[in-house]
Amino acid sequence: MEADGGTSLAECPRCQEVVDHTIIKRKKRGLGEDILVKCEGCQAVHTIIIRPPKATSINTTLSDGRESFNEEIEVDKDEEISVGDMFEHNEITWKVTRIDNSQSRPQENLPATEIFSMWATRSDRTIVGVTMTDGEVSESGKIECEPDRVFSCGSIIKFADSKWRVRAIHTGKGRTLNGSRMAYEIRRIYLHPQGIPTRTTTIRDKTGTRAEFTESPEPLVNTGSEPRTKTWATKFVDASSPRIARTITV
Repeated sequence: MEADGGTSLAECPRCQEVVDHTIIKRKKRGLGEDILVKCEGCQAVHTIIIRPPKATSINTTLSDGRESFNEEIEVDKDEEISVGDMFEHNEITWKVTRIDNSQSRPQENLPATEIFSMWATRSDRTIVGVTMTDGEVSESGKIECEPDRVFSCGSIIKFADSKWRVRAIHTGKGRTLNGSRMAYEIRRIYLHPQGIPTRTTTIRDKTGTRAEFTESPEPLVNTGSEPRTKTWATKFVDASSPRIARTITV
């Protein structure tokens, strides 16, 4: 609304439509105000009552990377909330991922007063776990980045002051050695030095036929309860033919 003497659009009870009104007087009422106005169409004088909506709190689980915690999020009572909505809390942007009704059943949208619990994830950044493997040494780290940053298997990235090749990507549903994923889909990426080491062994059978084993390391695997183990993807090549006979893991 404009200051006294100004004009503003409002609904006229006599015209029953939104038209220009002249503001005659404003009066504070707590956190709101009463505004005396005159319709420029029919000249009717009436009062517009403005009051801030009452607030309610929603029990919300907020997830930031692997960390989750509960907060009471204050919203307007007359607000309707939907899955996918974004909101600010403690200077962080969050995205609603689930809302439950009083029967703890998930809904796509609900009035704030009917929400029993809500879940939201941080949407302005995400944290991706990293495993760096260099020879027999493996170290862990984290990358903090935008949720829509793309990581691609085989690409080169700079991390910990060195250049690394993305060897594999783990989404939580499985590990892949091919393709690309956005950061918010990734649980962990596996990195090797930019030049991945290989080793080749040449053997001959009883007939004198020569064959070669070309091996390159897979990422170190650490289950948490077992010692780390090294795996090697081995390609057996018949030296008399460029065709690969088989691929095994040892």
